[in-house]
Amino acid sequence: MSTGLIIALIVIVAAVIIVAAVLTLRGRGPQHGRGLKRRFGPEYDRTVARHNGDEKAAERELTERVERHGSLREQPLEAAERQRYEDRWTAAQERFVDSPREAVAEADRLLAELAEARGFPGGGQYEEQYNALSVHHAHRVHGYRRVHTVASARTDARQDGDGRTDTEDMRAAMVEARALFEELVGPPRSREESRTPTHESHERAGQARDGRSDSRGHLPWAFNRRHAKGS
Repeated sequence: MSTGLIIALIVIVAAVIIVAAVLTLRGRGPQHGRGLKRRFGPEYDRTVARHNGDEKAAERELTERVERHGSLREQPLEAAERQRYEDRWTAAQERFVDSPREAVAEADRLLAELAEARGFPGGGQYEEQYNALSVHHAHRVHGYRRVHTVASARTDARQDGDGRTDTEDMRAAMVEARALFEELVGPPRSREESRTPTHESHERAGQARDGRSDSRGHLPWAFNRRHAKGS
């Protein structure tokens, strides 16, 4: 075999290897994105929106969250501790009727304390705590973002003449945050269960919106907005 033929074969083999590598990398990219979409659900879309539609940047951020917090193991709560959190949440809901802003602030504090008790970052590290929660409770974590944002807003923000708009924002934030609270206050779930909302969790959330009390006797949430006093 001549030297020229050998060189030609080497070039051909090298070209095949390069093409195969490129195709493999291209194949991994979309699959990686699909995996993140499945894991994070609506949190994926919100992260893309925060990056002005840049999916690559959003996926880098979400990948970093998984790498940083994916190995976290949630700590169980003692029965008495769980009951204390549930009592505090019920009290916050009841307080909402007369003092919606105080109730939202308490819900924000309660979620932060509960998350820390379950083993998530604490010590006032809201963003770090949120990112860790998003890895393990992606389909519910936005309730925390929403209640924290509303609790941190100025008293007169988005408020009409009688305060109804602001009060409705707070009520909606409390309802959404309750879904995350119920996941955190319950027993540890498997990683796959935490990624996908179950029929039961959907049903509980629906009951919260429809105003029907669940089996733990939580306060119904379908009170008319006129029932809550403006903040």
